[in-house]
Amino acid sequence: MASLNFNAANVAPATRPGPIPKGTYLAHVIESDLQPLKSGNGEALKLVFEVLDGDYKGRKVIERLNIVHTNAQAQNIAQSQLSALCHAIQVIELRDSAMLHYKPVRISVTIREQAGYDPQNSVNGFEPAGGAMPAHTPAAAPFQQGSSAAPAANSAPAWAKRAA
Repeated sequence: MASLNFNAANVAPATRPGPIPKGTYLAHVIESDLQPLKSGNGEALKLVFEVLDGDYKGRKVIERLNIVHTNAQAQNIAQSQLSALCHAIQVIELRDSAMLHYKPVRISVTIREQAGYDPQNSVNGFEPAGGAMPAHTPAAAPFQQGSSAAPAANSAPAWAKRAA
């Protein structure tokens, strides 16, 4: 037990902000981590974006990309989304998720509603902060867990090392 001298009438109660409205926002990644999926079917790259301007400056939007997944279609979708982000910020050879941090990008935000959960934001597109996407460059083979297409163990990004 703790003795307190606190009067809640003197402090505004904390509120949980809802999602930001659907739209395009200038943002940057401020955190990233590879996390196992609750289903056990792979791993997701968790990206925390911070809005950089406008009415929602400072708000966070979290996106999870299932970059390693037992379902090939889910994995391909996530890897193509990661590729779009990389192209938008011109980080073509991603070796560590920290390479994504603090690079301005325009994110297309929607609101996802699921039964039993509060509405949440979802990022469904990326554009360069300055405008049009750069010309597409041929991509190397997509990352595949345990594949020879992945970099050597000593040069692999942190998230790929954990996936192996």
